Amino acid sequence: SGLTPLEMEKQLPQYWKNDIDEGGKNLHEADFLSEQLKRLGLQIKHEYYKITNYKDGKKLAENFKNLKNNNLTTIVYNFVDMLSHSKTEMDVVKELASNDKAYRSLTLSWFKNSPLLEMIQQSQQLGFKLILTTDHGTINCKNPTKVIGDKHTSLNLRYKTGKSLTYENKDVYAVKDPKKIGLPSINMSSSFIFAKNDLFLAYANNFNHYVSYYRNTYQHGGISLEEMIIPFLILEPK
Repeated sequence: SGLTPLEMEKQLPQYWKNDIDEGGKNLHEADFLSEQLKRLGLQIKHEYYKITNYKDGKKLAENFKNLKNNNLTTIVYNFVDMLSHSKTEMDVVKELASNDKAYRSLTLSWFKNSPLLEMIQQSQQLGFKLILTTDHGTINCKNPTKVIGDKHTSLNLRYKTGKSLTYENKDVYAVKDPKKIGLPSINMSSSFIFAKNDLFLAYANNFNHYVSYYRNTYQHGGISLEEMIIPFLILEPK
């Protein structure tokens, strides 16, 4: 979108969803992109693709040359994000990606055999200018910190937003006025907390369950170099 979340909520309320709202939060990425291009005065031919499985990736790779008529093609590849969520939920992935080295190795193995690599290679052959980046990193969360909220508190393990948050001050970056950092407030007394280092936010209720289930899982949304420093790579054919 090219906007902060607060600006997105104000300027494009028809697409915006807050943390506690029902429905997917990423359903309008193509709309946000189109609105930004309009705002920049760029009347260009563009397409947006979101790849969430091998079949869709293979189909796009097979028809990749058809994209040469576009001025801009945006492709969101969701595998690494899906892998981090799977590590939380699937025992087999926990075994395969038990630490950072294994996690990177698994990702590399996937990449070498993926339609994404095919598309990057075709980009060179077709003379495309390619920009590679990501929306966030991820961190292996090893240590819990207690948090208490109400039933409307958001669910993310690296940050929470709500109106009645109790937490360990030393473990989080707390924002009493979300607007100061470009975030919307769900209600007048909403605040945000962001976990530091490799901590994850575990409710005091069922604390031991949360700790055993989420320790050594990959999460994002907090404050760490691993999450916040992202690559931005521009590739041009020789």
